[in-house]
Amino acid sequence: MILLSLNPLSLFRAMPGACAQGLIWGIMALGVYITYRLLDFADLTVDGSLALGGATAVMLIRAGVNPWIALIAAFAIGMLAGMITGLLHTVLGIPGILSSILTQISLYSINLNIMGKSNQAINVDQYKLVVSLRYISGDALSKFMFYGGVIGGCLVLIAILYCYFGTEQGQAIRATGCNMNMAKAQGINTNFHTVLALMISNGLVGLCGGLYAQYQGAADVNMGRGAIVIGLAAVIIGEVLFGKFCAKRKMAFAFTLMSVIVGAIIYYIVIAFVLWLKMPSDDMKLFSALVVAIFLWIPELKGKHSKKGVAKQ
Repeated sequence: MILLSLNPLSLFRAMPGACAQGLIWGIMALGVYITYRLLDFADLTVDGSLALGGATAVMLIRAGVNPWIALIAAFAIGMLAGMITGLLHTVLGIPGILSSILTQISLYSINLNIMGKSNQAINVDQYKLVVSLRYISGDALSKFMFYGGVIGGCLVLIAILYCYFGTEQGQAIRATGCNMNMAKAQGINTNFHTVLALMISNGLVGLCGGLYAQYQGAADVNMGRGAIVIGLAAVIIGEVLFGKFCAKRKMAFAFTLMSVIVGAIIYYIVIAFVLWLKMPSDDMKLFSALVVAIFLWIPELKGKHSKKGVAKQ
């Protein structure tokens, strides 16, 4: 009976919004990829730095600052949050996951102080926002400009990250995450590069927060809650679905970064499908955790299957 009551057109109408959210959150997923895969650092600062970027961007826009400049400020203050986590870990010797939790908890109070209350709104009719939900519900030209701008921005970010991590400093970050002892033996300052990677990662997360706050027309102190789960879901989905394809390409790292953003889009399409099935919206966090668990399990399942195949031979 539930299936008969479903309207396919409502799912179709939800797709533009799902793709738009996936593109924006894909920027945050790029930051998660840097710490989770390149640095091998369990960084939970994400939940706080995303809200920090959103709060900063919204309050600057309300103060009359250009929305583009507000995004730069969101990126910069996100980097500052990442630096605090890095210093707690490298200077004070606090374990990585605990240092990120401490920063995340602190950012809740900081975000409240920035906004003055739990949420602040901005109206697209009053401010010339970079992105807005209103743009994808408007005419064809508005939709084209929105998607063209966001996709173009994601491609530019991928190009910048690809070029940066090909430099000596970028390679040093990757070496630090791959084998810290070996990196130290090669004369690499692993503490500095750990802090730098956390700054870049949380800078991207703060930028995502600034964009998402403009997109939904408000910043909320809880807008980053569960963000790390979404970021991990995007990374894992991208790796599971496109891992082999990316590995065989000449510019494998660039394709890997692109797969992370595609993973975020797929994640939000799946979420839209679940909502279309009239699943309780209160259970979305639970469903998100299940999605991540399933995609983390798939590589393990493939590994066991391939071992059985080799054993039979």
